Amino acid sequence: MSLIINNNQEQEHIVLNMKDAGCSEDTIQRFLLCYQADDIKGELKVLSNHRQALLDEVHKAQKEIDCLDYLVYQIEKKI
Repeated sequence: MSLIINNNQEQEHIVLNMKDAGCSEDTIQRFLLCYQADDIKGELKVLSNHRQALLDEVHKAQKEIDCLDYLVYQIEKKI
């Protein structure tokens, strides 16, 4: 029985961590399916896909910041 409790606690910890990382419910469910099937490669694939999506968002935001910086530079150049 303690193995089941520990497994449930571990699973709850994983879910909380994934929520903190911004994972959607769908992503969490896909991960848990892999976790319950002991599919470590599948788990890593789910996490890798989410990481790539986050990185894509960072790159998009950086491009937007660069555009704003260029606009500010152009305006300040007039002063």
